[in-house]
Amino acid sequence: MDNDDFIYLSDLIKRRSAIVITKDKAYLLESRLGAVARAYKLDDISGIVKKLKSGDRTLEIDVVDAMTTNESLFFRDQHPFDQLRDFVLPSLMERRTNKRLRIWCAACSSGQEPYSIAMLLSEMGAKMAGWTVEILGTDLSRTMIDRCKRAAYTQFEVQRGLPITMLVKYFEQRGQEWFLKPQVRSMANFREFNLLDSPSSLGQFDIVFCRNVLIYFDQPTKRQILDGIAKTMPDDGILYLGGAETIIGVTDRFGSEPGRRGIYRRAA
Repeated sequence: MDNDDFIYLSDLIKRRSAIVITKDKAYLLESRLGAVARAYKLDDISGIVKKLKSGDRTLEIDVVDAMTTNESLFFRDQHPFDQLRDFVLPSLMERRTNKRLRIWCAACSSGQEPYSIAMLLSEMGAKMAGWTVEILGTDLSRTMIDRCKRAAYTQFEVQRGLPITMLVKYFEQRGQEWFLKPQVRSMANFREFNLLDSPSSLGQFDIVFCRNVLIYFDQPTKRQILDGIAKTMPDDGILYLGGAETIIGVTDRFGSEPGRRGIYRRAA
């Protein structure tokens, strides 16, 4: 891949997704776009660039789709979900007299995070009686949103972070795949959404999971995304970030929750 093609593709990907591809990550373009080239019967990366320059919108979507990182697993890191069950939900439920909560999983990939939350809520049983909890998962990738809605996972995927008791209780096996049962699948909704856009159309959320997403963006983009998320939340709203992410030096819209790593409260 020559330098001009790299510049064109990296600029396109940053413009459409805010993902920054530096020169030392050029191999990612080569490895991930190879399958795209084959699907379009193109010889190489240069063929992709030439076709993109002709204005092929469908190819542009597929290129950006291929470059989004889609790594996820059930109950990832476990501790955030324990805190959700033991601290965040009880704290918010004390103040929500309407018995309604909305949770947003931003950049939800193939759906393991929102479905983990759905299973956690189901496990809480009687504590959630009378409550309406809406879970919304969004992702830039159309392919991932289709996967979320299908709610089918491989043996490898269900072995990553999912307790065997929950696998038996909430999934059914069909051939080589494990499908979530309707009782859990119906608890989450999914839609395509680009974090570069204003989230105002999504409504208001009490809890937002935006974990292991900001690490792919530059500082101004991180600020833009966090400030946008803040506008969707009440003053006591809770934001989850990944272990390697922070609000420090990025935005003043959130404050740290003392003694609770990875959790941030909306600043009044």
